[in-house]
Amino acid sequence: MNLRQLRYISAVARNGLNVSATAERLYTSQPGVSKQIRQLEDELGVQIFERSGRQLTRVTQAGRAIIELAERALVEVDTLRQAALEHRDPHTGTLSIASSHTQARYVLPDIVDALRAHYPRLDLRFHQGAPEQIARLVTSGDVDLAIATEGLEHFEDLVLLPCYRWQRAVVVRHDHPLAAGGRLDLRELAAHPLVTYVFAVGAQSVVERAFRDLGLEPRIALSASDAEVVKTYVRRGVGAGVIARMAWEPERDADLVLLDASHVFEPSLTKVAFRRGSFFRACMYDFLHLFAPHLTRDVLDTVLSLKGNQPLDPLFVDVELPLR
Repeated sequence: MNLRQLRYISAVARNGLNVSATAERLYTSQPGVSKQIRQLEDELGVQIFERSGRQLTRVTQAGRAIIELAERALVEVDTLRQAALEHRDPHTGTLSIASSHTQARYVLPDIVDALRAHYPRLDLRFHQGAPEQIARLVTSGDVDLAIATEGLEHFEDLVLLPCYRWQRAVVVRHDHPLAAGGRLDLRELAAHPLVTYVFAVGAQSVVERAFRDLGLEPRIALSASDAEVVKTYVRRGVGAGVIARMAWEPERDADLVLLDASHVFEPSLTKVAFRRGSFFRACMYDFLHLFAPHLTRDVLDTVLSLKGNQPLDPLFVDVELPLR
């Protein structure tokens, strides 16, 4: 048994039993992955995956237990490596962060500048994606931290901490009927096609819920994961754009009109996530404190000391989260 085999069975399970996709993601060959899995099954004396010909069809009952233990072992091994690196030289190594495009474009640059000033030899790696992609990256251990508003709460092996709340705004062209100004009315907005974020589309989204509460049906003409893409199609006349207020840049977006939407859409909460049992290096403490000042080292140490699914709410009940 070796760590490569444990990584392979975990990756195959997380990639929907698609061995080809797993091999591509791990930069190896499909026969190599299949061979290592077979060798592990032979050594353990049980089947981890059921097969139909060469295709994996499902995870066996024994396989579910083995994969869960394998993933725990991989986390512990990673923790060991991180602890060794921290003691050897806390100012080197890699810090990997996954976030939405909006976070990466409008929030993180100043944080990164401050962190790099203190850790000039630290290798920072950023991954952008939709909420589901971000969640997969942190649960698989591909990144240390994930920053998102949606899509993280369904993963029991993640710890979620509140960072700040953010508001939405509507952007339109100067020739749009809503550009005349005045207080934005949701009924008027419902009469026009909308361009907005992918995660704003769906029954549970803040945007659709606001319309639904008034018995309205939004007309989503186009959805994208990036505020700049939303604004691009607003400029092309596709519709009115619903974006994060932080994504408005007065000089760059002077050809558009900004409409305050804080009274029609409730604020959303941005959270940071990391795997349970993570070892925190100094750079992680410092990054989080820069990103969300209420996440001090003492608070983070308290969170890291909690066992199982102990509630985190009492730690933040008196915290006034910033509003962007």
